Amino acid sequence: MKNNLAFVFPGQGSQKIGMLSELSGKYAMVQDTFAEASDVLHYDLWDMVQKGSQEDITLTERTQPLLLTASVAVWRIWQQEGGARPALMAGHSLGEWSALVCSGVVAFEDAVRLVRNRGAYMQEAVPRGEGAMAAILGLDDDLIKEICAKACEGQEVSAVNFNSPGQVVIAGNSAAVERAIEGCRAAGAKRAMPLPVSAPFHTGLMKPAADRLATEILATQFSAPEVLIVHNVNAKTESDPDRIKHLMIEQIFKPVQWVECVNTLVSAGVDTVVECGAGKVLGGLCKRIAPSLMTYATEDSDNLTKSLAGL
Repeated sequence: MKNNLAFVFPGQGSQKIGMLSELSGKYAMVQDTFAEASDVLHYDLWDMVQKGSQEDITLTERTQPLLLTASVAVWRIWQQEGGARPALMAGHSLGEWSALVCSGVVAFEDAVRLVRNRGAYMQEAVPRGEGAMAAILGLDDDLIKEICAKACEGQEVSAVNFNSPGQVVIAGNSAAVERAIEGCRAAGAKRAMPLPVSAPFHTGLMKPAADRLATEILATQFSAPEVLIVHNVNAKTESDPDRIKHLMIEQIFKPVQWVECVNTLVSAGVDTVVECGAGKVLGGLCKRIAPSLMTYATEDSDNLTKSLAGL
């Protein structure tokens, strides 16, 4: 185990048509892993991400199993190639489920089923069009919280993803989010822009989805993690499987404390981060939070080879 190494797992927004296609040409493990997920989902996940439309893979009940499967496929290749074992893991939102699978807490098939339902229940909790999310750049966290509190007016809008200093995502009822966007612009935000997502994730509006998924999470076998995970809700590690279940239920309607998660990694001695799965978004956020971090990507064979060689 490398004490200075952490693996991080991306969440929604990293999906794109054709992802992992180049990697699958070199490693059979990619399509093998996608085939396992397809058996659970009862549709061809690999075919959808290679030949479908961007709209197909933006629907959250599809996006979530897709990104989970991509991350698990890359992790399996990393292990197959004898890659270094990380000391810690962390995942952004949906990515925390990828971390649970890769650290041995949850069986892959169970996680595919749970995240598909997580997506479906989240979407059903707030009808399409009635919820929104927006990225706010260049304002202090506390000021954003104040603006959201004023913008509620009997509805809900709050800061839900603390992604890096000066980059916060807000979410809630569409009209309240619109009022908060205007408030942030008036306060001098560099940018305040709606995000192309289908539900207001990590808000109190997601409580009905959490209640529905809780029954399924509590009925699923969880084991103690082989690699400790820094959790979104509290930026702490947890080894008790029952406590992890409750953290994953809370995570649906509570903010993602990503800045604090990365600070926890750094405080534990991590100086190198591998982004396991699609894209390079998390690596960029990690560098903004802690500029001294060395970051590696894994989404194609060139990046994966460099990561394996560098570690």
